[in-house]
Amino acid sequence: MERPDLSNIPAEVQTYIEFLEARVAEASKPAPYRSGASAPVEPSEPPTTLNVITLSQSGVAKRTPRHLYGRQRRSGMGVFDIDVVEPDVPAIVAVADEADDVLLWTNLGRVYRLAVNKIEETAVRAKGSSIMGKFKFLPNEKVVSILPADGGVYVVLVSERGWVQRVRSSHLGKSLIPGMRFHDPKQSGFVTSACWTRGEQNVFIGTKQGKGIRFRETQIPPKHGTLGLRVDEGDVTVGVTAVDEESGVFLLSHDGKGTIRQMTGFRMNKAPGAGAKVAMKTDNMVAATAVSAHDDIFIVSQSGKMIRFQANEIPPKDGVVQGVHCMSLRNDEATTAAGTPIS
Repeated sequence: MERPDLSNIPAEVQTYIEFLEARVAEASKPAPYRSGASAPVEPSEPPTTLNVITLSQSGVAKRTPRHLYGRQRRSGMGVFDIDVVEPDVPAIVAVADEADDVLLWTNLGRVYRLAVNKIEETAVRAKGSSIMGKFKFLPNEKVVSILPADGGVYVVLVSERGWVQRVRSSHLGKSLIPGMRFHDPKQSGFVTSACWTRGEQNVFIGTKQGKGIRFRETQIPPKHGTLGLRVDEGDVTVGVTAVDEESGVFLLSHDGKGTIRQMTGFRMNKAPGAGAKVAMKTDNMVAATAVSAHDDIFIVSQSGKMIRFQANEIPPKDGVVQGVHCMSLRNDEATTAAGTPIS
């Protein structure tokens, strides 16, 4: 049918007809290319034994082969991943080989060793199952970090008030006593994050208010640790990660914006224990993790959506910025992120 002459009808009617025509044209486009739709999904990587582990605040976990997550462009909407019932939300995303063990670090400074294949394997969209019954967790104890069991020389722990400790890998082997404690919450608050180091790296700690500090890990005394940074009133730490001078740290805000802060532009402190400086313009940072340009980044949101995209899509910055859109969120918030090398 040909379009009739609309020149003799009222202007407001003509405007309304043109609006409807535009909506019809938009709806006729292929779904991946409509305005506001998720970015096109790239073909999956070849089958791999690496698994993406998702854990909720209440301890519901699942693992899914990494190759089943298609890589999207940055700022896409992602796909539904772990299915949890409100008010529970996803809290941790990690990557480990299905043949290995992982270390479950808790807010009480205790650690448990668990075989990856003991976590329920599911499709991308699934409910998972609780891991809390596998060990004797204490009341109000929850997992705050999942690390590969053999990932370095030391594990560095950081508490919400900025206390840091180093735990040598020899204490974390297969003979580890489940629930062994390495931090006393009465000293400086609950543990919020953990990371592996090589023994001679720098440590970067990020806080909720977008601040951070960097210092040499060798300045952390053995056994009892030291104050890593002075945390401002109303602020808490959200992440600790091992870095080198040429490293980049992916910083993620709750609104789905992120940046890669180059350590070449973030001066190292001469010693731990100083006040933090601004690393990212945000008042609600949720993750800080070292990445390289060859890594893929996984972000999970409160609604259980997951997005995977390449780190090199984020322009690295030497200075303080607000970040770029990494994940489209609708009535939702990002909760955490992880980087994973892609060989």
